[in-house]
Amino acid sequence: MRHRLVCNLIAAAFAAHCLRTVLASSRRFLITTVALFSLTVSVQAQVKITAAHNPNATATGAFKFKDVASPVKDDAAAKATMSVVEGEIDGNGADLSALIDGALPTEEDQPAANFFWNAGTGGGRFQMDLGSVIEIAQINTYSWHPNTRGPQVYRLWASDGADPKFNAKPKTNIDPVTSGWKLITVVDTRLKEGNDGGQFGVSLTDSRGSLGKYRYLLFDCYVTETGDEYGNTFYSEIDVVAKK
Repeated sequence: MRHRLVCNLIAAAFAAHCLRTVLASSRRFLITTVALFSLTVSVQAQVKITAAHNPNATATGAFKFKDVASPVKDDAAAKATMSVVEGEIDGNGADLSALIDGALPTEEDQPAANFFWNAGTGGGRFQMDLGSVIEIAQINTYSWHPNTRGPQVYRLWASDGADPKFNAKPKTNIDPVTSGWKLITVVDTRLKEGNDGGQFGVSLTDSRGSLGKYRYLLFDCYVTETGDEYGNTFYSEIDVVAKK
């Protein structure tokens, strides 16, 4: 009887410990979720994300969208310097220069005309150097693929490079905010319903008419799905529009 009582006491103590652990974990999860939500709200308080989608049946090489301007060749990014910060470029696709050359894919599955990260990897970071500080009115990103590599999922930072702690190429284990970068916004165009395939156009603007004065842009790209090794987006073009 005494042995059974001791066992029951031990079991009760263990159950109480487990309950405290679960509650503590839930509390940490809730705090983290609230913090992330607050961060997203504060970051995007002024930035407006306009996302447009052309389904496979209507997508064409003209990249015409209802609410997002088509790509142009003479934008401020046309002469930018592009560099990989971290990640593996897929050898079946184009290099980073394809994102600013003004040339667009003419069909829905054209690897050589798009930039994308290597299959089986979780994305990567690349940097755009505009050459000098300019005032940016708009940043537009475009992608096209018939399947789950169509949507865009990325975080965007910007910097003028003036911070004494500025690190032009922060690896993925470094928070760019600690290295002289400002988080502009978080983009995720995955569809809640239906096929994710087709063309996607994203336009980033600000209610004040200017995203800020920057020289460097840092794109942190993520996969759209993990069901297979082919979740890295086919990015077709990036336009940076200077404020006039």
